Amino acid sequence: MKIVTKILILLLTLNLLSCKDSAKETIVLCSLEMEMDIFPKPIGIINDYGQIFTESQRTELTKILYDYDVKTKRQIVVVTVDSIKPYVEIQKYATNLGNDWRVGAANKNNGLTIVVCKPCRQIGIATGLGTELILTDEICKEVIEKTIIPEFKSGEFYSGIKNGVTELIAKWK
Repeated sequence: MKIVTKILILLLTLNLLSCKDSAKETIVLCSLEMEMDIFPKPIGIINDYGQIFTESQRTELTKILYDYDVKTKRQIVVVTVDSIKPYVEIQKYATNLGNDWRVGAANKNNGLTIVVCKPCRQIGIATGLGTELILTDEICKEVIEKTIIPEFKSGEFYSGIKNGVTELIAKWK
């Protein structure tokens, strides 16, 4: 089965490469348009589409993130969703959403996107290229596993995100 799949992928790749340039551009443009339509529109620093925070929690977290942005010119965006479809991995979803929303300063690529999908039981932290020089994948993974997830397991989603954000800010020196 694996050999058949590899051969099929190889044939499709060769077919795609043999297409005329205009056909390739059309395929790429269609893919980009489809990807842009799957993400919700940003409404601020906190985008609680999954409705896991109370109004006062959203207000408090917005103030923390806004003050940090003003002080450092680094942008952190928190997004909660009910689904990451058509994605399977939340990390890829978070990365593409952060890119689509242009989180962070374009010239510094210093954004950080935190995505939580409560029904999916997944969380992802995506960093801009400038951010990942300091907040590496290992650091983000550690914050998720040691700070955020334990709070989530006890149903404290806001505490998990707030404590995780606070820890990430402390490490982002």
